[in-house]
Amino acid sequence: MNIVCLDLEGVLIPEIWINFAEKVGVKELTATTRDIPDYDELMKFRLDLCAKHDFRIQDIQEVISTLSPLEGAKEFSCALRQDYQMIILSDTFQEFATPMMRQLDWPTIFCHELIIGANGKIENYKLRKADHKRETVKRLHELNFNVVAAGDSYNDTTMLSEAEQGILFCPPQNVIDEFPQFPVSKSYQELRAEIDSAIVKMPKR
Repeated sequence: MNIVCLDLEGVLIPEIWINFAEKVGVKELTATTRDIPDYDELMKFRLDLCAKHDFRIQDIQEVISTLSPLEGAKEFSCALRQDYQMIILSDTFQEFATPMMRQLDWPTIFCHELIIGANGKIENYKLRKADHKRETVKRLHELNFNVVAAGDSYNDTTMLSEAEQGILFCPPQNVIDEFPQFPVSKSYQELRAEIDSAIVKMPKR
């Protein structure tokens, strides 16, 4: 059996932290795994900035409420789910993702959780599991699934490497240069064609 795993931010929805940074005018918060590949380092950096500026979960959720999925993302993901099983594997947080999942007609998502203190202060975060994207693909293999995975950034590359076929979707040039083994799709039409082509070639399990 075959299953498709997709990253969320940069693939189906806008980058939440970038949009929040632009709203509040704190340029440092625009950093993503494209800039700081180590996720733990990146999150500590973000939470330190939130504490410094006294940003609360309500402030971030207010910005998220103004966002919509990327153009064509809902149609792409809904059509994909008609033909294949699909799981979104994301390093975002449940507290951020829920409004976006509603707009995407509730696809399955595996992501992390925030630890929220008094008055909405973001005190820490709880990972589902370290390197959970790759680990999820490993578990799917144990269940005899073939996996096609697509993402846009450094924190997706271990998932792409673990899958039978990894695909980069609208990645920055430095990621393309560093991971030339992955085909690059720059539209949902191209991504769907790459997924279909990969699944046709999948071994039987």
